[in-house]
Amino acid sequence: MQETLRFKEKIGYGFGDFASSMFWKLFSMFLMIYYTDVVELTPAAVGTMFLLTRLWDGLNDPIMGIIADRTNTKMGKFRPYLLWVAIPFGIIGVLTFSTFDLGPSGKLIYAYITYTLMMMVYTAINVPYSSLMGVMTLNTKERTSLASFRFIGAYSGGIFMTATVPYLLDFFKDAGSDQAQSYQYTVAVYALIAAFFFIMTFKWTKERVKPLKDKSSVKNDLKDLARNRQWFIMLGAGIAVLIFNSLRDGSIMYYFKYFTKDQVLPVFGEVEWDKLAGAYMTLWLVANLLGVLLAKPASARFGKKTTFIAAMFIAAFFSFIFYWVAPDAVGPIFALNLVIGLSAGIVLPLIWSMYADIADYSEWKTGRRATGLVFSSSSMSQKLGWTLGGAIAGWILSAYGFEANQVQTPESLEGIKMMISIYPALGALVASLFLFFYKLNDKFMEKITSDLTLKRI
Repeated sequence: MQETLRFKEKIGYGFGDFASSMFWKLFSMFLMIYYTDVVELTPAAVGTMFLLTRLWDGLNDPIMGIIADRTNTKMGKFRPYLLWVAIPFGIIGVLTFSTFDLGPSGKLIYAYITYTLMMMVYTAINVPYSSLMGVMTLNTKERTSLASFRFIGAYSGGIFMTATVPYLLDFFKDAGSDQAQSYQYTVAVYALIAAFFFIMTFKWTKERVKPLKDKSSVKNDLKDLARNRQWFIMLGAGIAVLIFNSLRDGSIMYYFKYFTKDQVLPVFGEVEWDKLAGAYMTLWLVANLLGVLLAKPASARFGKKTTFIAAMFIAAFFSFIFYWVAPDAVGPIFALNLVIGLSAGIVLPLIWSMYADIADYSEWKTGRRATGLVFSSSSMSQKLGWTLGGAIAGWILSAYGFEANQVQTPESLEGIKMMISIYPALGALVASLFLFFYKLNDKFMEKITSDLTLKRI
């Protein structure tokens, strides 16, 4: 078994999250404002839709994990799905950002249908992609390295998207498209790119880890998972981290459109709010990427658990401070964004590396391995955190009296400020508290890895 992976293979693995992250960030940063300000759905209706569709989608993740665990082809268990689902993923993504003259009720029904389908194909490709890391190597340090490459790919995809969306939208508008068509055509560009990179991940990666032979069943797998306390801890932490991220992501466009607005800056002159928002998103992802790069050396020195807790506390502290920044204080807005983004970026590769450890821990305890099911739970935590964050964002806007494309009241501006600062900070604090109870430290994992290696000889 090859424990040290080639650089090309790590790059290939990173391509997968480059593809999915473009859409994940499109959803988290643009979909809410697309629904409220372009499709003209109410924030409360959008928030409720996010809750209902994503709760259903969260149930799909363990199902997909079970299916993937029982897939056996010459190409492997998980890799084939990257090939099979790449094109449907792109097509449904474009349909999600398409709107038709169906009336208010018809538009809402169409949003429910297309968004549900989008989340299902996202699950069908992302659960196998996430699980793939668990069968590429048993080496826990290589897994942290793989997770770092994954998130380098993720943030590169996100940065590419945020840096280009405002200009692609303007390009299609200048070519004669209306706002809705501009979104549709822009997403089509990213759909083609995503399909290409998913296929490249399929081509450049390899599955090596074979499960110990056992009479595994769905019942046994679910029973093992239900008894795995470390899984529950990471599930809670993962949900809280995604609430933190989704609230910040979903509030950015509203924050700059209605609170910060256009600004006159030294050197740059007058800068429109959407370009400021694009620059802010790009800096956020660049900071996240720097955090990803710091994750491996920081966790090697302090351990995954300690690094995770410290990073989330820092993110929470500076998110609280963000609340008091004035709308014209562009420098402090971007400086705080850099610090918060750096801290938030550190924890993401750690989460995925920890899930791989949890899969090993489960096999060490039970003699059975259910990599897809364990990793699907991480996807489920993403979906649940994203569900709650998206629903809360819509409900916050509605509760504070937000009206799309109108001058906002002091109350609605207060809600937008809270949505990008105080509420995400609470999510970060909850995530760090969960990790106090996590017991799979690096020393314990060395013993587990050694024992599993001996069993496979």
